[in-house]
Amino acid sequence: MSVVTTLIPPQAPPEAPPKPFTASRFFGNIFMGVWLALTVGVFLMIVGGWDPEKFTRYGPSYLSGLGVTLLLVGLSVVLGGLISLPLAFARMSKNPVFSWLAYGYVYFFRGTPLLTQLFLVYYGLGSFSAELKAWGLWWFFRDAWNCALLTFTLNTAAYQAEILRGAIESVPRGQHEGADALGLPKKVAFFKVILPQALIVALRPYGNEIILMIKGSAIVAIVTVFDLMGETRRAFSRTFDYQAYLWAALLYLLMVELLRNLWAWLELRLTRHLKR
Repeated sequence: MSVVTTLIPPQAPPEAPPKPFTASRFFGNIFMGVWLALTVGVFLMIVGGWDPEKFTRYGPSYLSGLGVTLLLVGLSVVLGGLISLPLAFARMSKNPVFSWLAYGYVYFFRGTPLLTQLFLVYYGLGSFSAELKAWGLWWFFRDAWNCALLTFTLNTAAYQAEILRGAIESVPRGQHEGADALGLPKKVAFFKVILPQALIVALRPYGNEIILMIKGSAIVAIVTVFDLMGETRRAFSRTFDYQAYLWAALLYLLMVELLRNLWAWLELRLTRHLKR
């Protein structure tokens, strides 16, 4: 009995069938063409209206405003994260008092516009200046920067608490049971087993929240905080050049894009053990 030892040589993959030219592809090509035309038009308009003198004069102000924006968002996200942990615990608590108080806090700050909250802190509490002076708190609330930081911190704490609560509750029950089987104390099991897994689940929503904070930070210019948008408004009021806002938009886009890529790298790095 003979054994066939000749292998079939590798064959080229079959050709992909031609894609039909549907109506969706037609309108998609038109849409892409319009976007390309707009991009080229904006680029030519920027090049044609480029004024090196204005850029040299107001460029340092933009960088200063950019620093204020990054500092405001960074501090508010960190402080909000510290508040969100006990707030998430209160939301998950079986004590109805803690649970409903936390629910009311989250419901208010997630259900009302950020601009309204900023006005309530800056203008609303400012109307109680006499009482705040008596309590020794007026030094804090008379500064627009402090009011903006407080508002952003309270707002993002509500969102981060809900993100963290959902992530903790998404950890499978078996992880809790495994920690109990190993005899781990509740505190150790939470910080060593449950919380790391929850943070991986919450990583992408956290990134979205920071991006929203970056874009939402532009409203602080209304209360005389000279962040990136505040410096942009000042530059426009002196030049009446639309490019003042265009450069601000590009800087916001740059911040968001850098954060998006950083978050994608973090997610890839922290979930490498899940890759098959």
